[in-house]
Amino acid sequence: MAGGHDEDLMPEDNSGYKLSQPKQSLAEYQKMDENDESLKRYKESLGLGGGNDLSDPNDPRVCIIHSLSMESPGREPVVIDLSTPGSLEDLKKHPFTIKEGAKFTMKAQFKVQHEILSGLHYVQTVKRGKIRIPGGKTSEMIGSYAPNTDKNPIYTKTFAEEEAPSGMLARGNYNAVSRFVDDDGKTHLEFEWSFDIAKDW
Repeated sequence: MAGGHDEDLMPEDNSGYKLSQPKQSLAEYQKMDENDESLKRYKESLGLGGGNDLSDPNDPRVCIIHSLSMESPGREPVVIDLSTPGSLEDLKKHPFTIKEGAKFTMKAQFKVQHEILSGLHYVQTVKRGKIRIPGGKTSEMIGSYAPNTDKNPIYTKTFAEEEAPSGMLARGNYNAVSRFVDDDGKTHLEFEWSFDIAKDW
């Protein structure tokens, strides 16, 4: 993706969400004193509770975003499959429709591998034409995670409920750019997509 989005797509703030211990390798975390209850609870909070590591040695990615879905009461979820080849290219070409004034929540499913992922955020900006709309930036903390295991093969994060704008002036096409970025500033996925605000579904 072009670098013009960089400033817009950095998290607003990640205070209070950094790892409470210095970032270490997986092996170092596993060697932490098992007799220390506070360290044991800390490791469990990261998901280091046992199970077989599912990390793929042939895939260097630390965080793999599988899907992003939109759920609205009384409707089937709209699922954006981000793992299928070509799916990112199709997103912007095929906008989906949101009814004006509808309440909805976004949900992400992802996998972590190889190392502890610290302070993952979902950041999104929404524009109409070339102008960012008022309140058009979302920055949501997802959290810190250990690599997935066969006991917990996928992580799911449900974001705060949102409400689509309403009224004749709100209807139309919107373009969004979304980024999954950690507290080291590393971007794990960035993609563009679009949606229409309409009078009805």
